Amino acid sequence: MTTLPLATARTSADASADGTAQAPGRVLLAAPRGYCAGVDRAVIAVEKALALHGAPIYVRKEIVHNKFVVETLSDRGAIFVDETDEVPEGARVVFSAHGVSPAVVAAAEARSLQTIDATCPLVTKVHKEAVRFASDDYDILLIGHDGHEEVEGTAGEAPEHIQIVNSPDEVDKVTVRDPDKVIWISQTTLSVDETMETVRRLRERFPTLQDPPSDDICYATQNRQVAVKKLAPECDLVIVVGSTNSSNSVRLVEVALNAGARASYLVDYAKEIDESWLDGVRTVGVSSGASVPEILVDEVLAYLAERGYGQVEEVRTATEDLMFSLPRELRADLKKAGEETHPKRGNRRSLTVNPV
Repeated sequence: MTTLPLATARTSADASADGTAQAPGRVLLAAPRGYCAGVDRAVIAVEKALALHGAPIYVRKEIVHNKFVVETLSDRGAIFVDETDEVPEGARVVFSAHGVSPAVVAAAEARSLQTIDATCPLVTKVHKEAVRFASDDYDILLIGHDGHEEVEGTAGEAPEHIQIVNSPDEVDKVTVRDPDKVIWISQTTLSVDETMETVRRLRERFPTLQDPPSDDICYATQNRQVAVKKLAPECDLVIVVGSTNSSNSVRLVEVALNAGARASYLVDYAKEIDESWLDGVRTVGVSSGASVPEILVDEVLAYLAERGYGQVEEVRTATEDLMFSLPRELRADLKKAGEETHPKRGNRRSLTVNPV
């Protein structure tokens, strides 16, 4: 663990509300946390599109599942829509990091939209797996949450071959044509433990069930879950920064509770923390979902420091340095404008990245 100094920390001489001396609390700060490479790429794609082409830039669905990110980009001129038919013909639209189905791509082409595909490359990998195994006539069991944009996009690659399995409890409902020709794939942002339990139950029914050629749950999702598992047993409370529609953020709350935290809550902003959550709490764990900018975590740490939790220890379980190239359509526009086409990593404390 690395101890991080925080100037606003209280001392052991600070008094509690009833006037008695109170020892300072501590914070275990998970690392890795926050932005992953796919989110970084998608957010930068919208920022660069706005800088190059001016507002408005349309975005199908939320570019990433984070309230602050969406609101901030909206203020800069991004217009978020549910479907491509809400975009004026010929306008420029960005596909979100969660990916889209071939039907959405076709609908955009029919309206002569100028598309920028910000789909996370790890989601694209799952799409390609679906296409490949459908072409080989497999029944594909997609473990994921029905209605999630990523699942809709993946299922749309081969709807006649794909069944969605939401949880281990749905395994008994699965039917296949040939039990010897079945493969599973998954949404990238799931709980690793729950996914493997679903796979275990599926394999009990279909002993020759095949695994995908590589792990579908993304590295960032796994790394954040591992870090929370590491700190949770020492925590009376774990606060996860993230939005309620962010699958990977919601999973972190579940992981914290399953790993031994006494309580865990999801918040978008520090102001959403209920001070009563801190009653009797000595150690607070803090993490954030893969679509959360670091500035929101900083605000939570400041909130906790003001209330006596000034000792911050970083619990690091992995170091991430993966970066993805910007979408090819955007790289072409940047090249025409004489700008560099590869993003540089920002400090992730806000949406504004260092100039390229």
